[in-house]
Amino acid sequence: MTATTNEIETNKGSEQSTKKATASARAEALASRIEEGAAGLAAFAEGLSEAEWRTPLTGDGRDRRPVCVIVHHVASVYPIEVDLARAIGSGKAVTDVTWDVVAQLNGKHAQEYCEVSKVAALELLRRNSREAAAAVRAFTDEQLDQAAPFGLSYGAPVTAQFVIEDHALRHSWHHLAGIRKALGR
Repeated sequence: MTATTNEIETNKGSEQSTKKATASARAEALASRIEEGAAGLAAFAEGLSEAEWRTPLTGDGRDRRPVCVIVHHVASVYPIEVDLARAIGSGKAVTDVTWDVVAQLNGKHAQEYCEVSKVAALELLRRNSREAAAAVRAFTDEQLDQAAPFGLSYGAPVTAQFVIEDHALRHSWHHLAGIRKALGR
């Protein structure tokens, strides 16, 4: 029995749909976790008093930025974190982004946004996390599996999925834990 052209095209379409669904399942899970972390940070921050919103972190002795700056910081770096993952996902080494560069950017950000309002920071957090999640949903399994040298991992060749997990995904959870510790919650 010979398959017709329509049957072959239908089978190809089914195979591609299956591959696309499989390829997007990991990206969807990562994106959902980004949204979950951002929502948790936003929900916690919404319930803070003005004094708590302005409280500096002192729990680990290193980060003394106030809560308001930290929340805005998480929100403002989502686009950067996704761009780094995209670069790695395309096979491009990202070696010029180091922890020294991050410290400089964080210091400058802290000075510029030391008076940020809760409304502005939470609006940015919601918008940028939603956009980051949408961008992550567009990754294929091949992009997620692509590895290249990464400066924040000391030049180790890491995958785009690792960059997403260790930065855009983990970031809100990490800072929420620090905020809770600083506020004794």
